[in-house]
Amino acid sequence: MRYYYSMPAMRFGLKLSQRATIDELREVWRIADDEGFDHCWIMDHFATLGGDPTGDIFEAWTLLAAMAEATSRTRIGCMVTGNTYRHPGVLAKAAVTVDHLSGGRLEFGIGAAWAENEHTMFDLEFGTVGDRMDRLEEACQIIRSLWTEKRTTFEGRHYRIVDAIAEPKPVQRPYPPIWIGGSGRRRTLRIVAQFADAWNAAGGTPDEVADLSSVLDRHCADVGRDPAQIRRTVQIRLPDKAEDALPLIDDYARVGVSEVVVIVMGGQVVQKAEQAAALLPRLRGIG
Repeated sequence: MRYYYSMPAMRFGLKLSQRATIDELREVWRIADDEGFDHCWIMDHFATLGGDPTGDIFEAWTLLAAMAEATSRTRIGCMVTGNTYRHPGVLAKAAVTVDHLSGGRLEFGIGAAWAENEHTMFDLEFGTVGDRMDRLEEACQIIRSLWTEKRTTFEGRHYRIVDAIAEPKPVQRPYPPIWIGGSGRRRTLRIVAQFADAWNAAGGTPDEVADLSSVLDRHCADVGRDPAQIRRTVQIRLPDKAEDALPLIDDYARVGVSEVVVIVMGGQVVQKAEQAAALLPRLRGIG
């Protein structure tokens, strides 16, 4: 296990699946805002996950706009946006809108997407893993340019942008922090090294996360990026006994993870969010 002897103060987020009622979503957002979570997250899917894809699920960026208005302190984001679901120009505009609605509290999460059934039912291009990684890399270039340049022209394999105007720019300058989720050693972590302010691992043991973090360090060296510029983050599901999360999070902190997103899901999500909030003072003692 790779240890960092000077551990930074950790930050903590709360994440709820869209598979919840509007009332439950609002209550979890309120808990995150009132109880001191650093950030609050939703997910991005068009069909529910698991064995039954037919459950109720809401659109992510519409929810983020509502979250911007329903909260006043916590930072907000989507962990993570499926790049293939929206044209990068549309996504860049949605993100700027949410950044303004929230007064500059957006954390911009993006990934290559993976749920083939969601693409099939809406006739969205799915392609190979390599295709989706290429599209993610192009989208990151386009979005970052739209956020920072007066006009954007881009000619790629998957996207073409011609003299595009994107006003206003984000509240946050130069742009909201970019979180890229995924664990692909060759392509995903390379794209993280090129474009991300934070890398999010969707689980994995502390040893596995430490190993992937070392791969990310090597990609940073290859592209001329200081690896310390990229925050290392991880998602965990809140255990049935909330206190059981403490030793695991402590182990993540020891391998350089600086932010943990606690996921509440299944039934009684509001009660689980309250349990996570009750644990927060003890979590603050880690790192």
